[in-house]
Amino acid sequence: MHLLAFDTSTDTLSIAVQRQDGDGPARLWQRSAPGGAQASAGLLPAIRALLDEAGLSFDTLEAIVFGRGPGSFTGLRTACSVAQGLAFGARGGAGVPVLPVDTLLALAEEARATHGCTRVVAVLDARMDEVYTARYDWHPDRGWHGADDGEFGLCAPEAVEAPPGYAVAGNARAAYGERLAPGAPESAHLAALPTAAALLRLAPALLAAGGAVPAAEALPRYVRDKVAQTTAERTAAREAAAASASAATPSTAALASVSSRP
Repeated sequence: MHLLAFDTSTDTLSIAVQRQDGDGPARLWQRSAPGGAQASAGLLPAIRALLDEAGLSFDTLEAIVFGRGPGSFTGLRTACSVAQGLAFGARGGAGVPVLPVDTLLALAEEARATHGCTRVVAVLDARMDEVYTARYDWHPDRGWHGADDGEFGLCAPEAVEAPPGYAVAGNARAAYGERLAPGAPESAHLAALPTAAALLRLAPALLAAGGAVPAAEALPRYVRDKVAQTTAERTAAREAAAASASAATPSTAALASVSSRP
């Protein structure tokens, strides 16, 4: 299949294109770039450039694969909106399906491909002194198993548990150091990210299992419900703080009355 995949859930933007002609082997083109705030500006030009390298176009794609989360709120919204837009417009407007993939699963797959581990506690930095985490096991005949139905954890880095024999893979070690999964030996901590290449390796089994959805259903998967206040909520908070400060501070008249007493 001709597939496009991308992940913008972390501070690293990852894009990959798979081209498979007939019964021949699939060929892969991939690249990474700074993500975060830069992902929304750099994603589309990078996708076009990579498709050109592979000799493909939006009209020859058969599906679009993207990391749906958990991860950066801004990054997940970017991935979903781009996946939707490209999927709706592909093939001259006829459209193609999208395949949303859990980023922690992609992280576990990247750890397997890079480090050879088959039992993984996948951990991503969730900021706000917390991490996203999920446990996975890989079997040669059945692939990955674990974290069914998006049962991901959100906890303090110290609360991550790694049973004996499991690798703790992800990007949170750099942020939290020895606070992360303190019960795991140093050798169990591995650096890994959810990559677009990992998404493409996962895609065949997920597509065969019916994981593809229409473009309109390319939705993010959040674990933390909320990280920011609306304008109205910020205004209300400021007004409440001002009222509290006013109530706690004696008025000028009250101070004058006290100072005038004998």
